[in-house]
Parts: sequence; C-alpha cells; structure tokens
Amino acid sequence: MRPRRGTFVAWGVIWITLASALAGCETVPLTGRSQLQLVSPAQEVEMGTEAYKEILGKANVSKDPAANALVTGVGTRIAQASGRKDLPWEFTVIDDPKTVNAFALPGGKVAVYTGILPITRDEAGLAAVLGHEVSHVLARHSAERVSQQLSVQLTVQLAGAVFGIDPQITKAGAGLLASGLALPWGRRQESEADHLGLIYMAKAGYDPHAARDLWLRMAEASKGQSRPPEFLSTHPSDETRVKQIEAWMPEAMQYYKPAR
Repeated sequence: MRPRRGTFVAWGVIWITLASALAGCETVPLTGRSQLQLVSPAQEVEMGTEAYKEILGKANVSKDPAANALVTGVGTRIAQASGRKDLPWEFTVIDDPKTVNAFALPGGKVAVYTGILPITRDEAGLAAVLGHEVSHVLARHSAERVSQQLSVQLTVQLAGAVFGIDPQITKAGAGLLASGLALPWGRRQESEADHLGLIYMAKAGYDPHAARDLWLRMAEASKGQSRPPEFLSTHPSDETRVKQIEAWMPEAMQYYKPAR
C-alpha cells in the first residue's frame, strides 16, 4: 500500500520540530540543565532593552540617591562576580511601596520596587533578591520561555496546515499549549534562579544564609494573603523555597568568601 501524502507531511512536521529543538539546545551555567534556545543573544538583549524602556516609561522611577546607590552597588557587585561583564547591566529602583517585587529582563536589565526593601532589610538580603534576578538573565530564562512558545506555535500551526484544521482553532490551541507547557518550566526556572542566585551572591561576598532568612521574612509578610496553589503558580511556595535553599547551602558556601 502506498503511504498517503499527509503521512509524509506529518513526519516532515515532526522532523522539522525535532531539528529545530536540537539545533537550539543550550546548557544553563553551573546547573548544566539543557534548554531550548531559538533566540540569539543579540535578539535577547534587543528585546530586553526595548521592554525595559517601555516599562520604565510608565513607572515612577525613584529619585532617592540612597536607594539607587544601594541597588546599583549590590547589583553591579553580583553581576561582576558572575563573570558576565560584557552584558549592558542596568539596575533601577521603582518607587512603589505597595509592590513587593523585583524583575529582570534579557540583557541585564533589572528593576527593584521600593516595596521589597523593608523586607530585604540590608545589603545581604537585597543580594539574595538581586542574585535571583541576575540568575534569570544569565540562565537566559526569558529567551527560553519565548523559544518554548515559538516551538509549540510552529508545531501546532504546521500540524493545522497538514490536517486541514481551522486556523483560528489552531491559533487558540497553540496559545493553550504554550501556556500549559510554560507553567511547569516557570517553576523550574524560579527554583533554578534561587539555586544560581545563592552561588552568585556567595561569589560576590554575601553570606548565602541571608537568602534563607529573606524567604522566611517573605513568608511572614505574606501571611493572610490569598495565593494560588503552588501547582498553579510559576513560583514555588515560600516553604518549598526555604527547603531548597537549605539543601543547596553547602554547595553555595564553597564559593563564599566574605568581602573585606
């Protein structure tokens, strides 16, 4: 029996997808985890720079010299300890006392909301936050998420063309698949950033035990607040984070040399 044309095309879709995945496979520093990367470092930096400008253009950027000096100083110290002095690092403070958060964008663009500073308390506590954010950049987590979504959308769209599926259904399916696959990877990326962050803050001369203390304070500060179950969130629970940090502590302490 002669194979149908659709069979050949279907196998072509599979091979194209596999070839793209293999061609774009990279390894995360220190952890050695393999990841899909279909975005070049140059494209990643460009995306991060544009997104950073857009976000800061709408934000209330802090003019407090002390807060800016603190965040820039700690962030720069960790970035230098990471060995990636080639990236266009930039650290900004956003004046928003109600937002307990920080974020990192590709290429070394990092912002810290003033709402998290009372919880970080000191340089070491802030180093735990910035070590985590710097690690997102070094592990290229944003580009990985984009690559995952590109891969899923490409596969679904090609399959839709092969089997004659309505384009709108195909597009919706691609979005759902991308969202579903992104959630577990998001949690893994968050844990990986915690892991790498311990090492980078230790290399920068900050005691990694401060990370454990920070998350205990974060857990205390979040008591009574409504949060989604961990399996529906891209962030591990505070309890999980503390346990993981304690497990990684011996490794991180091997890199720790107190700053003079």
